[in-house]
Amino acid sequence: AAMRHLPYFCRGEVVKGFGRGSKELGIPTANFSEQVVESFPSDIPTGIYYGWASVGNGDVHKMVLSIGWNPFYKNIKKSVETHIIHTFKEDFYGEILSIVITGYIRPEKNFDSLDALISAIQEDIEEAKRQLDLPEHLKLKEDNFFHLPEGKIVNNR
Repeated sequence: AAMRHLPYFCRGEVVKGFGRGSKELGIPTANFSEQVVESFPSDIPTGIYYGWASVGNGDVHKMVLSIGWNPFYKNIKKSVETHIIHTFKEDFYGEILSIVITGYIRPEKNFDSLDALISAIQEDIEEAKRQLDLPEHLKLKEDNFFHLPEGKIVNNR
């Protein structure tokens, strides 16, 4: 069911999340606003996905993405959190994040401990890196979607 919506193109402003990604997990994430989250297809399954991301008109990097309620943290609101597999020197709140979701890794699930959650995320990152090296995913890295027209923000192209 997840694959029916892929690849999925999305763009939106990076907003402050829960502040857990970098602090508790050592895995920083970029969060979309509620409006962007609500624009996702309502029947897209929650879970862990992978694809490509760029900030502003920056380089395109591999990413993993979580769509859902984060059972470990018992979120009340659905969130879409992107972990870009790249080290940024500083935060980029307020910047435009463009993503293309190209594949699905696994459903959302709860974990017994923070360590179990972190190790699952590390496995997701490794899986994303492997998948994104495949030609059918690699070609989306060059998509024109990542070239932002000046001053124009459009969701789903």
